[in-house]
Amino acid sequence: MEEWLILLDKTHALPLYEQIYMQMKRDITEQRVPVGKRLPSKRKLSEFLAVSQTTIELAYGQLTAEGYITAVPRSGYYVQDIEELAYTEPAAYTETTRPAPLKAEIDFSPGMVDPESFPFSRWRKVAKDVIDEQDAHLLQLGDPHGDLELRTEIATYLYHSRGVRCTPEQLIVGSGTEQLIPLIIRILGEDAVYAVEDPGYPLAHHVFDHNRRSAVAIPVDEEGLDTDALQRSQATVAYVTPSHQFPTGTVLSAARRAALLNWSAARPEHIIIEDDYDGEFRYAGRPIPALQGMDRGDNVIYLSTFSKSLMPSLRIAYMVLPKPLLERYRGAFIHYASTVPRLDQHMLARFMKEGQFSRHLNRMRKLYRKKLQLLMEQLTPYAPAVSCSGDGAGMHIIITVQDGRSETTLAEAALQAGVRVYGLDSYRSEPADGNPSFLLGFGGLTEGQIIEGVRKLMTAWGMKKRNSAE
Repeated sequence: MEEWLILLDKTHALPLYEQIYMQMKRDITEQRVPVGKRLPSKRKLSEFLAVSQTTIELAYGQLTAEGYITAVPRSGYYVQDIEELAYTEPAAYTETTRPAPLKAEIDFSPGMVDPESFPFSRWRKVAKDVIDEQDAHLLQLGDPHGDLELRTEIATYLYHSRGVRCTPEQLIVGSGTEQLIPLIIRILGEDAVYAVEDPGYPLAHHVFDHNRRSAVAIPVDEEGLDTDALQRSQATVAYVTPSHQFPTGTVLSAARRAALLNWSAARPEHIIIEDDYDGEFRYAGRPIPALQGMDRGDNVIYLSTFSKSLMPSLRIAYMVLPKPLLERYRGAFIHYASTVPRLDQHMLARFMKEGQFSRHLNRMRKLYRKKLQLLMEQLTPYAPAVSCSGDGAGMHIIITVQDGRSETTLAEAALQAGVRVYGLDSYRSEPADGNPSFLLGFGGLTEGQIIEGVRKLMTAWGMKKRNSAE
């Protein structure tokens, strides 16, 4: 990939896909790469740049739409002859001169899963069973909402595991929450004002902004979303992660749940978008029931994905629409096709129907609980200088460091030691006062990496164990 020298600045306000698109466009228009040159595959380029395949898809999609590259089925993307384009001089682009980012040996990313524990043999068997001449009909377009077989399995699973009450007809299958949320935005209309958690999920904030929708930040405390602040706001739609708030890990309290549902019932335009991104992984007590199952007014849109429960690359998510919104959705997107390949849908449906999905979840809960306990054991000797929270569910915890240094300074010190951590301020609308906090994800790390990662991190920060003279 030497022809494509792409430098990404992940601290820049310009989205990563736009940085990739602009640099590739520049190289093509300045004829730095030959006409007909095959572009790297989306998977390879995403791995090379350490970004998601969705980011590459967006960049390639924009280049294709503008005619700089062309997609050849079952072959790839190729550079077009720009002399055939209605070409205008591109806007001036100042390339960053920042050094290439340091690569961390140990990455405490909250978005990674354990790759060694995936049931490859079972998934391979399912794939083999589905990819058969008898299933040739799967080569044709299916139901735009997703094939009924998969929606039926998801509806059954949601009722038994999360208390979600829905029919398969209410389910819409899509290629990710970032693809489904814009569809929700469309059917809720231009006048909707969105309440977002602060700190909260940055991708959702970006989607609202990208679609030019008004959003107001609502504080999150130890009980979850501040519903009193929500009541005082002008918001008509609340985007929440109540079962395991991202990124703080708090659970929306029973009183706040009741207040939020009462808020949604007070006015017909009030809607809750419940993102249950990792509700499967709870390690203490019973699973937290979904808000959707408690709602009696058809005011909750339920969102979830298989990114954490199976694999991020599967790109299958889904939403449960209240019946009043279902007809509006059908009217708005009657000509849309499903964004998830039918073969993938049927592989997942069969995997669930055979009970493999439930067995996989049970194994992963045990594994992640073990990793969580190990991480907590490694951090405990550094208390009270380092305190932990959000350890009841999910695949990351929050650590708070009693230190006079800034979050940025500590994150850079960690990176110099080969450890990447994620500051909580990057998920806030404004930096917070007080001691810095960080997300430590453990899902994608081995036990050895967890032990070594904590050791390196504490050494880089100059933290001493209790009763230790070292």
